[in-house]
Amino acid sequence: MKYTLLVASLIFATSALADDRPVADAGVVMEYKEYCKEIADEEGTGESTMDKFLLVCINDELESEGFQPIIKLPK
Repeated sequence: MKYTLLVASLIFATSALADDRPVADAGVVMEYKEYCKEIADEEGTGESTMDKFLLVCINDELESEGFQPIIKLPK
């Protein structure tokens, strides 16, 4: 029981550390969305749907700039 509580507390502690990155403002996310749309138009999306490709692409760009990822595409 103590081991389970220790593991659970470690998981919660590390998840809190993951959120230390700043949240990108909507303008930055929209810029990345347009950039990723251009990439999709030029190179295609592979086997992914457009929405899935955009989400992965935007999150890759956000991560490279030190921002938190997004969970859904902005409208």
